[in-house]
Amino acid sequence: MAKINLDLTKRKYVLGGIACSIVLIYIIQLFNLQIVNSEYKSSADGNAFFNRTLYPSRGKISDRNDKLLVYNQPTYDLVYIPREVQPFDTLDLCKTLGITREQFDKRLTDIKDRRLNPGYSSYTQQTFMTQLTTQESGILQEKLYKFSGFFIQKRTLRQYNYPNAGLLFGYVAEVSKTQMENDNYYVRGDYGGKSGIESSYEKYLRGEKGIEILLRDAHGRIQGKYENGKNDIAPISGKDLTLSIDIELQAYGEYLMQNKVGSIVMIEPSTGEVLCMVTSPSYDPSMLLGGRNFKKNYVELENNPLKPLLNRPIQGMYPPGSTFKTTQGLVFLQEDIITENTMYSCAGGYPPLGGRPKCHPHGSPLALIPAIATSCNSYFCYGLSAMLSNRKKYKSTPEAFEVWKDHMVDMGFGYRLGVDLPSEKRGFIPNSNFYDRAYRNSWNASTIISIAIGQGEVTATPLQVANLAATIANRGNYIVPHVVKNIQDTPLDSIYTHKRETGIKKEHYQSIVEGMARAVTGGTCRGANLLPDIEVCGKTGTAENPHGKDHSIFMGFAPKDNPKVAIFVIVENAGFGATFGVPVGRLMMQKYLRGEVPASDKYIEERVANTTILPQTFFNWNRTNKRTMEFSEPAVVSNDVEKDEVKPFTLESDN
Repeated sequence: MAKINLDLTKRKYVLGGIACSIVLIYIIQLFNLQIVNSEYKSSADGNAFFNRTLYPSRGKISDRNDKLLVYNQPTYDLVYIPREVQPFDTLDLCKTLGITREQFDKRLTDIKDRRLNPGYSSYTQQTFMTQLTTQESGILQEKLYKFSGFFIQKRTLRQYNYPNAGLLFGYVAEVSKTQMENDNYYVRGDYGGKSGIESSYEKYLRGEKGIEILLRDAHGRIQGKYENGKNDIAPISGKDLTLSIDIELQAYGEYLMQNKVGSIVMIEPSTGEVLCMVTSPSYDPSMLLGGRNFKKNYVELENNPLKPLLNRPIQGMYPPGSTFKTTQGLVFLQEDIITENTMYSCAGGYPPLGGRPKCHPHGSPLALIPAIATSCNSYFCYGLSAMLSNRKKYKSTPEAFEVWKDHMVDMGFGYRLGVDLPSEKRGFIPNSNFYDRAYRNSWNASTIISIAIGQGEVTATPLQVANLAATIANRGNYIVPHVVKNIQDTPLDSIYTHKRETGIKKEHYQSIVEGMARAVTGGTCRGANLLPDIEVCGKTGTAENPHGKDHSIFMGFAPKDNPKVAIFVIVENAGFGATFGVPVGRLMMQKYLRGEVPASDKYIEERVANTTILPQTFFNWNRTNKRTMEFSEPAVVSNDVEKDEVKPFTLESDN
């Protein structure tokens, strides 16, 4: 009897355990369905509610004089909820939208592809087509009753008041898969900044999305706002930006640089604010508004051999040429290699290496200030050799060279300056390890002498050389150049408000300033002389180009005391610095400082603007693509190999 009772007791526990397990399984499944897995919740909510995304207005952009540059206008997207789509006349929708059936099918396939659209769900809103015009939206609105599950979504589209500064502004386009993965703000069909200011200030410009909760009836039809909009979230507009750019100055620079390749950068030395950043060639920003012509226009720009999508002021890397001699003088003075009165000889070139590199005729011997004014190659070659071979001060050539390199870095070369634009290049300043590898630890000043005059392995961006001009204007400090002056209700990053010191004594800068002043009044860039009312300090350069004619360069600032502007100009394949760099610099400084170019200089303006200097490869591409272009006379075509003749504006030039 006891045995039977024991078996019944065991059976009771077994049955109880089974019952408890079943209950636990149900609880876990309910938790999974209601809490963990949102699919059924989305389904239930979707039956009763429709959450419509409200897109914010993108922040507006103005120039330093409060001229509106970039604003918004309404546009419309066609969106749909896959689960709510009922059978409809596909060809009717395709005809209304102006697309083919194949394009329709591909759009649906891409939307459902989770590799392209990680956030896809049949219960959530998907974007079928963007940027419908008001007319297209109106026609479609009348037919929407035929296409169950489809809706019109209002957005905004960028508009531009000026056809200038395309690379500076950048463009807005549909976000990529990578952008969606890196930032959950975005879903497929959203738009975001892709380049320029639109990209670097995207999080300020885009604003915050809102949500409008609409109530459905049992048939899925919209009945109005849920609880009279009590639970809606209003969108927050993006922040407005005020640029440091003067759009009239920018437009004038682009006018002067038309039909040429190169760039102009102007900086306000006391603030680091970029006044203009001209790149040539560029493009009208309205070309990349998006929509159906976006891809065609982008491909055309991308295939152009002149690379109009290359932002040359921050991405072009050139030998700085003779403008670099100012940095050499500063380093030699700071390291006590020379004094202002140290004299070196010149015999049409650097004597210890048999007259290489060559130099143009001028007085000899000469001290530092006249060496800057006349742009003597030999002087700075002597200086570099004296520094690298000084065993009283440095243990070895590599040690001396590292000191030299560190000074270059402190002056803003060799690394990105940190401008508030994407894709800035760093240029190149070699270190001793670079030469150790290149020459197997057997090198000296003579081996690398060309870097003393801004050639050889040294490269810099136009922005870096413009920043050098601003640093000299400030006598030894600079603020990182930036193109945004103010962000609505938000302070600028501190790097754009704090001065950086180069570590070189102020009195050494005074010597370089004096040399640059004399270069304008009686040296290599007399064409930049704006006396008696404006005292300009300048330095010409001729950057050697292994692919064709040399590049024409000018660097300067004005006035000499209490400077208001620093400038760098480079015109590719234009020859000596005095040929094109100087007259462009002269005109740009007058435009900014005087507000206009005087009548006496109009002939210079017309000649600069009406001269074409383009590589033959561009004209070959034009013919291949059956394009026609008209150029103003006189036109100069650089064939990349042969010498072409450009009459200089002045008789002065430098090596």
